[in-house]
Amino acid sequence: AAFVLPLLELLLQHPTSDGPRPIRALVLVPTRELAVQAAESVTRYARGTTLTSTLVYGGVSIAAQVEALNAGVDILIATPGRLLDLLTQGALTLSALEVLVLDEADRLLEMGFWPDIQWLMKAMPEARQQMLFSATLPVELESLASGLLQDPVRIEAELLNSLVNDIEERLY
Repeated sequence: AAFVLPLLELLLQHPTSDGPRPIRALVLVPTRELAVQAAESVTRYARGTTLTSTLVYGGVSIAAQVEALNAGVDILIATPGRLLDLLTQGALTLSALEVLVLDEADRLLEMGFWPDIQWLMKAMPEARQQMLFSATLPVELESLASGLLQDPVRIEAELLNSLVNDIEERLY
């Protein structure tokens, strides 16, 4: 909900013209399991709107995913590997992309996807909004992540390295 609801509001404020739907928003996640979760959230929150979404990830037939993309999609939820495959095959374009969401950004950056993300960003318009979401962002990845964003706003639920006072430790 943290990124899906604002994303839906943004896309609904500026609907596309009639005709084929270009990919206007990309949610990039590191694993198939997280991609499925994100896609379920988009589907649930977009119910009752005209926005469409689809999910692409590796390990399954690419044909059905290409068919869904050809039908037109507003929001694409993808893992980096499958997205690279589809782009290099010419099965999709990101030329109309307005918003890029990097979900679980710490894992995207830690799992060795950084070169792929850099390549993917070159296939996107420069004028786009980028959002980075992560439950944790280790200090060593912070400078890398800040290089992805312009004038970032950091929102934290709790102070960095805060202590939980409700935990009692015992050693036997």
